Amino acid sequence: MLALRWGLRAASGGFRPRNVPLAMAKRPSGAGEGPEENGQQAKRLKGTAGEGDAEGQNKRTPKRKIVLLMAYSGKGYHGMQRNLGSSQFKTIEDDLVSALVRSGCIPENHGEDMKKMSFQRCARTDKGVSAAGQIVSLKVRLIDDILEKINNHLPSHIRILGLKRVTGGFNSKNKCDARTYAYMLPTFAFAHKDHDVQEEAYRLSREILEKVNSLLARYKGTHNFHNFTSQKGPKDPSARRYIMEMYCGEPFVREGIEFAVIKVKGQSFMMHQIRKMIGLVIAIVKGYAPESIIERSWGEEKVDVPKAPGLGLVLERVHFEKYNRRFGNDGLHEPLEWEEEEEKIAVFKEQYIYPTIINTEREEKSMMSWLNTLSIHDFNSSTAEMEANNKNSKNSDVEGSDGCNDDSD
Repeated sequence: MLALRWGLRAASGGFRPRNVPLAMAKRPSGAGEGPEENGQQAKRLKGTAGEGDAEGQNKRTPKRKIVLLMAYSGKGYHGMQRNLGSSQFKTIEDDLVSALVRSGCIPENHGEDMKKMSFQRCARTDKGVSAAGQIVSLKVRLIDDILEKINNHLPSHIRILGLKRVTGGFNSKNKCDARTYAYMLPTFAFAHKDHDVQEEAYRLSREILEKVNSLLARYKGTHNFHNFTSQKGPKDPSARRYIMEMYCGEPFVREGIEFAVIKVKGQSFMMHQIRKMIGLVIAIVKGYAPESIIERSWGEEKVDVPKAPGLGLVLERVHFEKYNRRFGNDGLHEPLEWEEEEEKIAVFKEQYIYPTIINTEREEKSMMSWLNTLSIHDFNSSTAEMEANNKNSKNSDVEGSDGCNDDSD
């Protein structure tokens, strides 16, 4: 089996460069162009003119199933998932597939039909949402210096931070046990509605932080979250979701404004779920809604749950505990853990994700604008009253973001 060998390893006649697959290192460099795996001549890849030797080598290199660890800033993109035929809505996968083709990792026709490379994303992030630990699985040619070549064809706000071989049947979405999301928000969001708050002067007290964490902890466990998404009724089994942990970390100051990060880990999330979970806690802390509304929202009654802005939501990490236990130490595959990449992840967040959130908040004031809409919600209304109100007024989504959606593709 073809395996990546990291570092310099002595080989007959000299040393083999870093990241070069062993089988490739032993091939004679003057071999002619061969057929593709399906027996057809491969087309010349766009952007590789003048690289005939590399192209010929790519054609002879068998494809292997891998996962890529991705980080990206989602601002300016209409989400992660590629939408063929909708070129006016640019996605993260548009840039990724282009880089894979141009680097020689996949044939051009695989970029046009992603099923040919068995492509699967772990989680769909929607418009404006960033990621620090997204995982995609696919079949590629394990070319020399593969990560460097892919990144050379990506914009700086999208990076491939790691690569690992996985089993042939691996599917990053189906094999994922849990996802961890982070939500970065200015702490003035928790100021009581009756207090006149200056955005840059507000500092979160220990008492309010403890109250926030007490409310967030109520989400832990399995609950019916039909009120936290759209188009799911209280009888829909798929509305039941398991939350492993949810808490708000210590506040910190950036650009004169105090921020905090809420982290939530769950098996999977529905569209809008995280933003609505956070939105409801903010409404309670600010004094718009009673604490009892959380438990009431899990019942069959329809509850008016506000949806926090999409800005600030980040796919932090994805988890593969079951896969790691079965294959992580089988001698052929590595566990899908990324301790060695933690520093690169942290640097990327500091360079691209956090500044984007902070600067956009300062310029567009998305959180403050959204907070001003909380007063139009009726947290005590009946289902009939809510339906009547929804027909008469529309609650605008300031960011236009769907937050996250791990469900169906």
